[in-house]
Amino acid sequence: MNATSRMRSWALRSAWRWRRNPLRRPTDVLESWVGLTAVVLMLVVGPLAGLLAGSSAHAVLRQTAREQQSHRHLVSAVALRPEPVRAAAGDREGSPGQDGYHRILARWPGPDGGPRTGLVPLRGAEIPGRRFPLWTDDQGRLAGRPLDGTTASVHAVLAGVGAGVAAAGAVHGLRRLVMWRIVRRRYERWDRAWERAGHTWGRADAGS
Repeated sequence: MNATSRMRSWALRSAWRWRRNPLRRPTDVLESWVGLTAVVLMLVVGPLAGLLAGSSAHAVLRQTAREQQSHRHLVSAVALRPEPVRAAAGDREGSPGQDGYHRILARWPGPDGGPRTGLVPLRGAEIPGRRFPLWTDDQGRLAGRPLDGTTASVHAVLAGVGAGVAAAGAVHGLRRLVMWRIVRRRYERWDRAWERAGHTWGRADAGS
């Protein structure tokens, strides 16, 4: 059953609580208003929380992307030789790393024009002497690919959706807590009513 069907079913079950009838209790009306308020809050607070969280995350991620793009540089590196990967017990020495990555000893130019060397993880083995692109920072050290605008937007949307779902879930959880308290108080009143009835059960002056 999807959310629309559950909402329609809840509306049908709750409609009788607003109609005047001798069986309606004050807690029935309160229960209906709590449910209606929770639905309105979920429809308002959820999207609003998602919008605010998504906008905030997008601003932060866009700033991070700009900083990374200004401080990371794509250079041309030269593969010198492959380096064996330390294998686990039972594996062959020099076998490829996880996900097909290999370690390559490579050389690339630093920001001052001098050479830099280091181990570079690459997917697939590189032939010695072959050039390949490599990202470095302002000091010439290895760095990851900078965050781009599209990726930042996708992450911001996911953050907004997550925040909206979390806010709606919090409202739903609060509704369930309030409903539990209402039902509990209803049962307590029933217990007290039955206890009072038990004291007068069978007495002529009690009308039973």
